[in-house]
Amino acid sequence: MSEDTVNRNEASVAIQVLPFGADGDEIIRVVDKVIEYLKGTGLKVFVGPFETTIEGGFERLWEIAGECQKICIREGAGSVAAYIKSFYNPKDGVWSIEKKTAKHHAS
Repeated sequence: MSEDTVNRNEASVAIQVLPFGADGDEIIRVVDKVIEYLKGTGLKVFVGPFETTIEGGFERLWEIAGECQKICIREGAGSVAAYIKSFYNPKDGVWSIEKKTAKHHAS
């Protein structure tokens, strides 16, 4: 990867949480709490319609992914399924969210 296309973060994680024991607007409320937490981490976050992507250090991202699931339980879900995709490149870094998506969101 060339220097201009790489984000120096060593990993990126896409996470989707599905809280069980809730329905309709309650699911949205719980997921919104998770997104609020992700935005508060200080890391780069990209919210999509099915999952949210976050970039940072490998260990920190996995701590965050675990906390997302705990938030669902604290917010009243009986259980939670989490679908997590991860890319880890500690030597060279990962392509940034902007590099991967900007051309698709340009005005």
